[in-house]
Amino acid sequence: MATKAKTTKTRRPRPKRKRKSNGGFFHRFPWWGLLVGCVLVVVAYVVILYHFFVGPLSFRWRAIYGEPDYPDGYDVRGIDISHYQKNIDWELLRNAKVNERPLRFIIVKATEGMTLMDEDFNDNFYRARENDLIRGAYHFYNPNRDATRQAEFYLKQVHLEPGDLPPILDIEKRGKRSLSEFQHDVKTWLDIVQTVYGVAPIIYTNLDFKRHYLNDPVFDEYPLWVANYYKKELKYEGKWVIWQYTDWGEVDGITDKVDFNLFNGDMETLHQFLIPDEADTSR
Repeated sequence: MATKAKTTKTRRPRPKRKRKSNGGFFHRFPWWGLLVGCVLVVVAYVVILYHFFVGPLSFRWRAIYGEPDYPDGYDVRGIDISHYQKNIDWELLRNAKVNERPLRFIIVKATEGMTLMDEDFNDNFYRARENDLIRGAYHFYNPNRDATRQAEFYLKQVHLEPGDLPPILDIEKRGKRSLSEFQHDVKTWLDIVQTVYGVAPIIYTNLDFKRHYLNDPVFDEYPLWVANYYKKELKYEGKWVIWQYTDWGEVDGITDKVDFNLFNGDMETLHQFLIPDEADTSR
């Protein structure tokens, strides 16, 4: 009896299932993450654009317009320094010129907050007097720390003498305090230090900060050291004593950039403004 040949079925290969696309690289992140990333990219682009092509220190500015114009007509020039200006050659500095005028005064950072002291203050402060330069010392105010303790810390570390500039309070931040609390605290520092030295302290701040946060008439009684950069003239309606007109100065004896300042008056007026000989500075 004949047998039927067995037939084998050939299986067709199963088609491979296509993996579902996850939408590419960007779909791995939430929408808000992409939004934040885009914002950061735009901000970085604007900063770079301003720094290199728009700002007064940019390559484009210098190439097209040259160096920024600085104020003229003021003969008494000075600088302010801190530990950022390392390795100062005082022999060169004492004979240096600021915008073609002799260097007359140096203001030195002394203290900050309730506990921070500039590491080079004592040396800078001593060397300024040793090299026949009028000197001053400033406290960088921390609005989130007790004003009384800040004043006491400054008075403990800084010992001004007759012939020095009056004490100086550097105010650049309002902090978390309300405006009335902030102004009360600033006035507290000024009152404590003035009681000791018998002269009104100098307030240092920039023009916008003065107009927004120190616009109470009580602060107009204090000499003003105002920062306002890259201008031929200072457009401020009130009285001012010192103008910090650039943070990009170059002077013999200091390799890093330095702030340039000018005094609103002649040398005779400057000497009248200093702590007088009869002041009792012993503490």
